[in-house]
Amino acid sequence: MSRRIGDSAALKTGKYRSSLTRRSDRFLAGLADTGSVTFVSHVYPDPDSLGSMLGLAHLVETCLGKPARLTRDGLISRAENRAMVELLDIDLAPIEEIVWAEDEVVVMVDSQPNTGRHSHDPDMSLYAVIDHHDTPGDLEGIPYVDVRDGLGATCSIVSSYLMEQDIPLPPRLATGLLYGIETELTGYPRDASSLDDSALLYLYPLADKDLLAQIRNARLPQSYFECILQALQSSFIYDRLIISWVNELYQPELAAEVVDFLIRFEEVDWAVCAGVFQDQLILSARAAKRGARAGEVLRQVVGKLGRAGGHDRRAGGTISLDSIAPSAIEEMQGEFRRRLLKALHIEECRGQRLVPLKEMLQNLQS
Repeated sequence: MSRRIGDSAALKTGKYRSSLTRRSDRFLAGLADTGSVTFVSHVYPDPDSLGSMLGLAHLVETCLGKPARLTRDGLISRAENRAMVELLDIDLAPIEEIVWAEDEVVVMVDSQPNTGRHSHDPDMSLYAVIDHHDTPGDLEGIPYVDVRDGLGATCSIVSSYLMEQDIPLPPRLATGLLYGIETELTGYPRDASSLDDSALLYLYPLADKDLLAQIRNARLPQSYFECILQALQSSFIYDRLIISWVNELYQPELAAEVVDFLIRFEEVDWAVCAGVFQDQLILSARAAKRGARAGEVLRQVVGKLGRAGGHDRRAGGTISLDSIAPSAIEEMQGEFRRRLLKALHIEECRGQRLVPLKEMLQNLQS
């Protein structure tokens, strides 16, 4: 269920005033008197946020004839995400370079204000928040809010708006929305609602299957394999938890790729990667079972050290490092490990290597 959907104070007169029972009508009505709309999301935008911004921009431009722009907060470095941006020709303005206009409003997707996971200017006029995360965002005073934490993807909400308005979808857009939903529903158990499945059925016949296949199978750089090797060599098991320490991430999203791989290990219920990128410890977590509250757990573990959030079984965050000296990194890793073990009710113990050191040395000598 939505926490709050479409505050009536935001509704304006105009084309969409006569039919305000539909969420898409309420969303569009509140934009009637604006000059332009800018879409923002979380740091290191993923396919769900990219597809959602793309879909809402199409909705606003088609129904209201107003200019819309999409933004990028931080890097897009995962191979599949870069391929999505390039192949679908998604024009993204770096958030730090935006010059705001007086009659411009902001719509935040796949994220919520004051969660610490974005660089959005708090002085800008935030009109709407559309999201599917169960995060403690500050939604007070925002005219339009559609937060449905029972859904698998924000792209599913956006697809429902497009279906309600019966707008023709270009194959490029259908592909982006479909891939956005697909990435959120990966893994088992599958966190999908009936709306997610309805959106997939709607989008699949409209999507460009060749583009979709190219995105899914994006080519990988050598650095990816170097990182995976380092991650496997520095993975330690604590009861039903595996932690991987990567002292040099080539790009921040590799932490998520590591845990997406490790969570398939049959002997664990939790996989966590903590990797160093520039002056930050990048955190990514996955849980194998429903009801894990991964986002809440990681927020609890990180506390005031940094920022974190996410879903029931997927979460991410960052901790700023005062120093990148090996001793300082090791100290922060130790503190994070202690907090994590405590949060998961695992006794403090010496971790067991996923790949025994003896076998690693034998492999190097062979």
